[in-house]
Amino acid sequence: MKGELKILGAAHGLLLGLVLAAPLVAPALLPWGAEALFIIAAFQLRLADRRWETRAGLQGWISHIRMAPLRLVPWAGTAVVALIAGPEQARLATAILIAVAMGELLIYPVIAHLLGRMPRLGLAGAILLLLIGCGLAEPAQAARFAMAFALGVGGCVFWLRGPDGEPGATLLALGGSAAATAIALLLPVAQSVAIPAAILCLTLTLAHLSVMRRHPLHWRLPSGMRFMRIH
Repeated sequence: MKGELKILGAAHGLLLGLVLAAPLVAPALLPWGAEALFIIAAFQLRLADRRWETRAGLQGWISHIRMAPLRLVPWAGTAVVALIAGPEQARLATAILIAVAMGELLIYPVIAHLLGRMPRLGLAGAILLLLIGCGLAEPAQAARFAMAFALGVGGCVFWLRGPDGEPGATLLALGGSAAATAIALLLPVAQSVAIPAAILCLTLTLAHLSVMRRHPLHWRLPSGMRFMRIH
């Protein structure tokens, strides 16, 4: 499902293309690429699902499931690519399919409602717990992918609370991404937590950049007519 953030949407499409090409370029990066896809795709899903707050109970659950098949097509392609990468990646393909089924049919309908009721501080705590959960899970496991999916949903809810597109918030998200990336490179033992944290912060940065404010400035022509110029 496509969201409304052009820069983030372009990054999502580029990442999907890179993951599909991974068996030919760097098969070892396929699990990390799939994890990044789970985070960004879940972020985009919650962003695009504007009607979720107006739906409730079983009716909302059924409505969400009815729209799921179209969203599952890219995941099926990713699982096929994992199989093409070699017999040792069969477990990865199975993990992707299990995690996306859990995310679409169970995790999203439950946590989208719960996270929407949390204050901003509570959301930050939930995101921290999900990052810790990712660190405790084994790479390329369905449980880890499922938590990455939940992490993306939580990150989107956090972003929707604002301030969105503000320079300070954008720089903070960018700084978080850079710091998490540095930790992942310098401390390999912390990669299981630092990498999803870096991906989430980068997703927030791209979301902020997609709606960066433009401040109109007045200027005058010699004739005295006033126009609005956007910088």
